[in-house]
Amino acid sequence: MEGETFLWLIRHAPVCGIAGTIHAAEAAADLGDQATLAALQKRLPPGVAGYASPLRRTVETARALGLEPELVGEFREQDFGDWSGHRHDELSTKGGEAYAQFWRDPARGRPPNGESFADQVARVRQGLSRIGAGSAALIVHSGTVRAALCIALDLTPEAALRFVIDPLSLTRIDRLAGGWRVASVNQRIS
Repeated sequence: MEGETFLWLIRHAPVCGIAGTIHAAEAAADLGDQATLAALQKRLPPGVAGYASPLRRTVETARALGLEPELVGEFREQDFGDWSGHRHDELSTKGGEAYAQFWRDPARGRPPNGESFADQVARVRQGLSRIGAGSAALIVHSGTVRAALCIALDLTPEAALRFVIDPLSLTRIDRLAGGWRVASVNQRIS
């Protein structure tokens, strides 16, 4: 059908660095899993349009998949503000009431100088509206994939946070004339 959009959402490769860290924009991708990257590349349709968050780890992953993506700011990961670059174990002991409050309502809570997941959903909605008909590969973050699922399934932000989205996993959703279709979520390709 004319106007249908077929989205191949791929979470970026694992991040180089210490596990449990809220990674900053310049955090690099660990592209060591060449077998998975090659398998993902083979799954993409010929001539697919490439899009990515402007963060380093997504751009590096997109290029490892053979894409030269258009960078879409709306597809950035949730902005954790002052907490970016810090580890969760550090924040749980030194983050005070702001950190504890955030985890009481992670869908709508905002880190200091950051944004909520609900804010991210609104931002991703704007980004998706810029993607035209045809097949598009979006190399993005776990939060971005959850936000797209929130939109496609008309979920609350709280419900969308329940999805697990692993590094280098594939989620397939389609925007059709009559609404959205979800083909797969968090599919591991090898």
